[in-house]
Amino acid sequence: QVQLVESGGGLVQAGGSLTLSCTASGRALDDHAMGWFRQAPEKEREFVASISRYSGGSTRYTDAVKGRFTVSRDNAKNTMYLQMNSLKLEDTAVYYCNADPILHSIVVGTPNYWGRGTQVTVSS
Repeated sequence: QVQLVESGGGLVQAGGSLTLSCTASGRALDDHAMGWFRQAPEKEREFVASISRYSGGSTRYTDAVKGRFTVSRDNAKNTMYLQMNSLKLEDTAVYYCNADPILHSIVVGTPNYWGRGTQVTVSS
């Protein structure tokens, strides 16, 4: 079965950058839309970004990260990325990747597949 594994999380100072990866195993997911959610301490899970299937020509971001984060995918590696720049303290959260054949399912948080998350901590 399909498994998603996030990596690349860690500690970074405010204003710094970090790149997260989400690699799928079990089958190719080039025909799936993919996305990122995050959950900060004492907060509910929040949509971060999404990317359309195949070439990933359509991307979407929550207002809080627009202009700072970039989502991309490399189907040859069965991997999605989240490049995070100008990180802020409020970006601290566990970041989860997900995948679903339907993009809308990604955005609303009901995808077929979830990763287990990777911690991103931004310090002052």
